[in-house]
Amino acid sequence: MTRFIFITGGVVSSLGKGLASAALGALLQARGYSVRLCKMDPYLNIDPGTMSPFQHGEVYVTDDGAETDLDLGHYERFTGRPAVASDNITTGRIYMNVLQRERRGHYLGATIQVIPHITDEIQDFIREKDGTADFVLIEIGGTVGDIEGQPFLEAIRQFGNQIGHSRALYIHATLLPYIPAAGELKTKPTQHSVKEMLSVGIQPNMLLCRADREIPKEERRKIALFCNIAPENVIPALDVKNIYEVPLSYHAQGLDTQVVRYFGLDDSEPDLSRWSEIIRRVQHPEGSVKIAVVGKYTDLADSYKSLNEALVHGGIANNVAVDLRFIESEVFEQDQSAMMSGLTGIHGILVPGGFGARGTEGKIKAAQYARENGIPYFGICFGMQMAVIEATRNMVGIAKASSTEFGPCDEPVVGLMTEWVKGNEKHQRNQETDLGGTMRLGAYPAVLKKGSLVEKIYGKSSIYERHRHRYEVNMAYRDRLEACGLAFSGTSPDGELPEIVENVNHPWFIGVQYHPELKSRPFDPHPLFVSFIEAAVKQARLV
Repeated sequence: MTRFIFITGGVVSSLGKGLASAALGALLQARGYSVRLCKMDPYLNIDPGTMSPFQHGEVYVTDDGAETDLDLGHYERFTGRPAVASDNITTGRIYMNVLQRERRGHYLGATIQVIPHITDEIQDFIREKDGTADFVLIEIGGTVGDIEGQPFLEAIRQFGNQIGHSRALYIHATLLPYIPAAGELKTKPTQHSVKEMLSVGIQPNMLLCRADREIPKEERRKIALFCNIAPENVIPALDVKNIYEVPLSYHAQGLDTQVVRYFGLDDSEPDLSRWSEIIRRVQHPEGSVKIAVVGKYTDLADSYKSLNEALVHGGIANNVAVDLRFIESEVFEQDQSAMMSGLTGIHGILVPGGFGARGTEGKIKAAQYARENGIPYFGICFGMQMAVIEATRNMVGIAKASSTEFGPCDEPVVGLMTEWVKGNEKHQRNQETDLGGTMRLGAYPAVLKKGSLVEKIYGKSSIYERHRHRYEVNMAYRDRLEACGLAFSGTSPDGELPEIVENVNHPWFIGVQYHPELKSRPFDPHPLFVSFIEAAVKQARLV
């Protein structure tokens, strides 16, 4: 029997509902239960694929090619269960489904309304998860009171009544702000947030109270009294130094214990030893390395969320702390001395994905600096393309090498993908194609060159990695690049699409067209990140 847990938020956004959902899922797994985590986003976009990273953070891509919310990355990293397209839904997708049915006459002349048609569609999204796991955890984006979120709250209210409260649990995350002048935590915002939930017909069963300090017992009692719940169901969600401490912190506060008790299940202690080992490695590293991330969206750390965590995983595997230095690539275009000072003492350079012409010359200069100075270089997606352009200009000697993504050019080393095959289906694109959902998305196979560095790193000759791109390196330049030492060490099985390049005359210089960070886990770090950090450790010993 599947039990459903709904996680909502109030007072302010960015309370960490996604991390809370992921941590609770991990705790339930540690008790021997299977879990599935989903996200319902109230915004009107069909998916986050066309959103700016500055507004929404990274776009997380699943194996089956869905562009989803970054919280699905948290779900995968904490539980190890691969997410799928149907684990994320938006208001835009809900309305599109309903309106498409209306056009086909599905509703037999009925007037289409938010209730019941939109709320029924949302419930169908929930109901299809029944039977897929012991626990299904569903996070509702936004905060209670948001206009666009009201249909989702109404839908989960109806759904809870239909399946019975013995199978449905509502957890509400709130904020307890500390007022220095008063010298105390304030409970009133939480009371008002719960009141807002009650106004839509939902009585939260548990509260996750975010705070930057311990919550006194008396304050917890007060919250319980005014919010009509048991004091033991007021769970402190205290700030921690590292996100992988969250499961242990929540367990110490009784979150998972109260959840299994609510459902009448065994509340014996879970096995959290692997989480304890992760924290031990994080808190007691044997050294540290400095990694420069030269990107275009460095003002918002969430733009590279999976990337940041994959680098941490690489550090955990090598027993070192990873000191990330985010550098805006445009800085390198404006001031050569700024580039020199920014990269002095750096043990590894990573150039991540991106779109558009802004900051590209700075990324190219970063790749050149790494190549010429023997510093480990890791280019991901756009970062691989910039490394190839740099090599074409400075190693092959084609000064006008560029990408058609930046406009018409004489030497299109990187160009728009016009067709590719996934399974038995051919996909075709052109300049007029819609932007949303039209890239090469999801997991595709690649074949590794025998004897290459990447084959050694992976320990196998074929891989399956997740992609998100619409431009590719032009294979017409392959022979000239390989003659200068930039080997194409990974391609699609048919040999038509470049997947990996590596500089054979460099200690560690690898560019990949896919996004390996999306498959890295704290307990199963991606081999490329493990090897990159290992190379950075060696570089640190040289400087």
